[in-house]
Amino acid sequence: MLERITFVFSSSSTGHNDLDTSSQQQTRMSASCATRELDELMASLSDFKIMAQGKAGVPGGPPTQVNKLDNMLGSLQSDLNKLGVQTVAKGVCGACCKPIVGQVVTAMGRTWHPEHFVCTHCQEEIGSRNFFEREGQPYCEKDYHNLFSPRCYYCNGPILDKVVTALDRTWHPEHFFCAQCGSFFGPEGFHEKDGKAYCRKDYFDMFAPKCGGCARAILENYISALNCLWHPECFVCRECFTPFVNGSFFEHDGQPFCEVHYHERRGSLCSGCQKPITGRCITAMSKKFHPEHFVCAFCLKQLNKGTFKEQNDKPYCQGCFIKLFS
Repeated sequence: MLERITFVFSSSSTGHNDLDTSSQQQTRMSASCATRELDELMASLSDFKIMAQGKAGVPGGPPTQVNKLDNMLGSLQSDLNKLGVQTVAKGVCGACCKPIVGQVVTAMGRTWHPEHFVCTHCQEEIGSRNFFEREGQPYCEKDYHNLFSPRCYYCNGPILDKVVTALDRTWHPEHFFCAQCGSFFGPEGFHEKDGKAYCRKDYFDMFAPKCGGCARAILENYISALNCLWHPECFVCRECFTPFVNGSFFEHDGQPFCEVHYHERRGSLCSGCQKPITGRCITAMSKKFHPEHFVCAFCLKQLNKGTFKEQNDKPYCQGCFIKLFS
């Protein structure tokens, strides 16, 4: 049996009414709530109409119920239109699949009840906020970035704008800097060591081989000697800083020396001629001499180790010593 449905619409008077005090104290329904209820009402009536049509198709079913319902819906829509309320369906909601009569949201090629157009993750109403679509589902901006945006390796936060891709990772541009000094990388780029990025200076200071002379990093050409690497300009005699002729040098205590200063360090320079002693040697007065350079300081005759006299740190033959100091 089809029941009669009565709808009553009231509007407030523009005049003052003292008798309406109790109704004024009641909480008035907001426009959005009224629209939502109207949508639900129209959807329910449409569902009821479909059910009535199904029963009318059954043999013995009342064929006049559908016509009566159509007349009731038509009268309701006419009355609502006269009051300025649009009742023509604006589409079918993409969430609840029911007709939309009031406010409508159009997004992603579909129409939605405003209260049904929500973020797929947090279920909050999107409204007029920005949203993102993924696999046909809407997401609020916050959840979309948290769920799907690339994350910065340094801070683990979502990357919303520009991104730096390096070392098989993604970074905020402001978080991609030298792991040692914190400086941003210039046109020369960066160098990688153990999964970290370094500027050119810090990379070579920390990891490049060091020169055996100046202890600074070797960046280009080098000389390998004495189990060390050297800048070419640093591989010189450690005493006089003279470059080695034809690369020939002498080693003393792990350092390179020219021939003269090598023998000086070893105490093998002739005290007479200041040249290296490579053959026979005479040791006297805590010094070393070529045999031919161990001579009397006065007459310059060659002396024998056991036949000289010393005076003021100089050697003299027997005759000159007597003449000069007796």
